[in-house]
Amino acid sequence: MKLTEIPRVGSITKDQFLKDYLRPQKPVVIENYIHDWPAYTKWDFEYIRKVAGDKTVPLYDDRPVDYKEGFNEPHARMKMKDYIDLLLKEPTKYRIFLWNVMKEVPELQRDFKFPDFGIPLMKGLPMLFFGGRDSYTFMHYDIDLANIFHFHFAGKKECILFPQSESKFLYKIPHSLITHESIDFSNPDFDKWPALKHASGYKTSLNHGDVLYMPEGYWHYMKYITPGFSMSLRSVARNPLHLSKAFYNVLFMRYFDNGMRRWKGKKWIDWKNKKAIERTEKHLKEQMS
Repeated sequence: MKLTEIPRVGSITKDQFLKDYLRPQKPVVIENYIHDWPAYTKWDFEYIRKVAGDKTVPLYDDRPVDYKEGFNEPHARMKMKDYIDLLLKEPTKYRIFLWNVMKEVPELQRDFKFPDFGIPLMKGLPMLFFGGRDSYTFMHYDIDLANIFHFHFAGKKECILFPQSESKFLYKIPHSLITHESIDFSNPDFDKWPALKHASGYKTSLNHGDVLYMPEGYWHYMKYITPGFSMSLRSVARNPLHLSKAFYNVLFMRYFDNGMRRWKGKKWIDWKNKKAIERTEKHLKEQMS
């Protein structure tokens, strides 16, 4: 894959962000933006255990999508304090995905501010993400194709991003938000997935205090090098095409997919995986001709 390092800046003004990154829809890592937040010094695993240890959290792992499961259904549930014990004891594939800070632990909002990047943020949807060593997300994009600001607080995380324009090379699963689940984006097999060699994207590593801006609709793959957690804030897609796709995903696609899983079962999953390969191979042949 042709991956370019995401540029890093020590700090940034609102005008610089709008001009250099939001308008051209380019990713950036901001290194020193949250040093004045209480969360910068307070948020670690022990603090989360203290304020949210008795909360039951949904957990996800890297098992393939099962037709018996609904859209984004968790694979397990556990008390936060037990999950943190697991994270710190041994590698685990279990991750927390889209855990709403405002809903679950409102007091955490006192530890951060909603930054002014020149675009309105959805203040009811700050989300936390946790993962154990070597756990990862499938390559995916978010259902609402939002602009995302990803604030990293503990551990080290590797990130690979692609814009929507590269979907034709990524073996995208139809009626879904993910690529083919057999692909290891940290070490891709180009003999099996040759189209990936033509995909142009970005990569970076996140450490404590880094803020990653992901433009709207960007594909992203996240791998936890060490146990860690992050928080995302989001802003509605501004591109009319992306906005209409977001409405389609939220209002139709996920319900259609759930219905087809119930009706067709494993045949539906197998058909989608097959179509992902067929459509990508067709695009690749057109590219090479």
